[in-house]
Amino acid sequence: MATVTKNLSAYDGNSVPNAEKLRFGIVVSEWNSNITEPLFHGAKEALVDCGAIDKNIIRYNVPGSFELVFGSKKLIETEKVDAVIAIGSVIRGETSHFDYVCGATAQGIKDVNLAYDVPVIFCVLTDDTLQQAKDRSGGKHGNKGTEAAIAAIKMAVLGS
Repeated sequence: MATVTKNLSAYDGNSVPNAEKLRFGIVVSEWNSNITEPLFHGAKEALVDCGAIDKNIIRYNVPGSFELVFGSKKLIETEKVDAVIAIGSVIRGETSHFDYVCGATAQGIKDVNLAYDVPVIFCVLTDDTLQQAKDRSGGKHGNKGTEAAIAAIKMAVLGS
């Protein structure tokens, strides 16, 4: 497990470009909000810490992780953003629903990345247990939202 040896919240601020002139979209799944809200806050805090201006961070909510794809697409089409962070959490259950949602969401976000000249960062936790999700959304492994924000800044600069 790669996360065991890495704190998802750790980054070297000197290696991250200044985000002051960038606009970010964050699409947040309402499903598993006890996980996605801390991910959102981690992402937003990291963006602001790296210079992003609060009014340049646009948030869209969607019902679940599957809907992150459409939300990301609409955000790109309606807002002038330099990068999008798609935040979701899918926790394995007793059926194969997990596999379908995770696969389709990953494929969809990849497709949006290819269709538009705006990077969409995949911040969807795909965990076996609720505890694993908690550990990666501000728990013992840090916050994947923070890591996604740093990726969004770097990719936005790469795309400009």
